[in-house]
Amino acid sequence: MAVALRLMRTGKKSFPNYRIIAVDKRKKRNGAYLEKIGFYNPLTDPATLDIDKIKLEAWLRKGAVVSDGLAKLLKLSRQKS
Repeated sequence: MAVALRLMRTGKKSFPNYRIIAVDKRKKRNGAYLEKIGFYNPLTDPATLDIDKIKLEAWLRKGAVVSDGLAKLLKLSRQKS
């Protein structure tokens, strides 16, 4: 099974929140997922990004692929640190 790490949109219209999830690549964006890894809230100032680094590293070791959107967020979070 190919696993992807990507964003799952939650929240209501014009007020997005995102969960960072591990999901089978073939599933829909808001379908059932394997594990929740963190969340992202772009509306706070500054934007809130909370990731369980242990779970993230575990999925990457298992061969999970990071989506383009999540890759951008991870890159930004590393630059701020």
